[in-house]
Amino acid sequence: MSLQIIRNDITKVKCDAIVNAAKSTLLGGGGVDGAIHSAAGSHLLDECKTLGGCKTGQAKITRGYNLPCKYVIHTVGPVWRGGNYNEKELLESCYKNSLELAKRYNCESVAFPLISSGVYGYPISSAMDVAVDVIGSFLLENDMLVYIVVYNKKALSAGEKRFSDIAEYIDDNYIFQHTDFSKMSMPLAQADNFNTYDEPVVCSIQPKSKNVDYQNSGLESLIDDIIDESFSDMLLRKIDEKGMTDSECYKKANIDRKHFSKIRSNPAYKPSKQTTIAFAIALELSLDETNEMLMKAGFALSHSSKFDIIIEYFIRKNNYNIFEINEALFEFDQMLLGA
Repeated sequence: MSLQIIRNDITKVKCDAIVNAAKSTLLGGGGVDGAIHSAAGSHLLDECKTLGGCKTGQAKITRGYNLPCKYVIHTVGPVWRGGNYNEKELLESCYKNSLELAKRYNCESVAFPLISSGVYGYPISSAMDVAVDVIGSFLLENDMLVYIVVYNKKALSAGEKRFSDIAEYIDDNYIFQHTDFSKMSMPLAQADNFNTYDEPVVCSIQPKSKNVDYQNSGLESLIDDIIDESFSDMLLRKIDEKGMTDSECYKKANIDRKHFSKIRSNPAYKPSKQTTIAFAIALELSLDETNEMLMKAGFALSHSSKFDIIIEYFIRKNNYNIFEINEALFEFDQMLLGA
């Protein structure tokens, strides 16, 4: 289905399974491990005692007990020792084995913490990269809603410079920082909210003048030419032109199958701005092609929006990995692509 990065307490996320960053004994500990055991109740520890521990990179499953989930998947992350002791491969195995276990137990949704990024010392930015890469690859072949749960976003970005080039690009292009709004007729508060993400831009149409024959003036023909192809029609055409299947496209767009079915079955479907851009990213459209698709839905990219500038940055860099884009959008407190 999709990958979502959220800020929450993982013990309160309602889904089929949550993942516990456990110790190899599976007998509880501090951090996420301790919080999960505390919220689940003593029966979780009783069941864990029967499992015989777990090796680093592997995963085992138990019931969820008092947690708002059916299962807890316990996985043991690597301790960071400088990166030369297969830490990356072991961390990848944590995610892969946990996802396969969730799939085996028919889980439709699963929530992960950022494994090994706490007391085990794995660099936070690298830990996030591993999580996004492995989960993203899994979702290209499987239908599942996956959360990466970040409890403290400040901890995620503290001391990190990985998005400094994006921040610089925003500073260079964000017009609100270089415009004297006191000289503009539109109030700043109104300008800030002008670029909506929920509804297409709607133009005001004045009543017909009795003195103008619009049908014979050529205007009606011009309008018909412009709106002949709907967003849905354009999307399906672009998918065919790119030689993609429907499922390849909506998975790369981080869109679930039900949402895509609504678009396919309704030629008059009006997408949100995030959905439109998600498909443009999946189709690897150029900046001009992306704007063309946005216009079909009644939107446009603007340098008055940090969201839009970040999207422009990735397209100009020819980086169409939607999960990496969402990671950056999350870092800058913007709405994420897909659904």
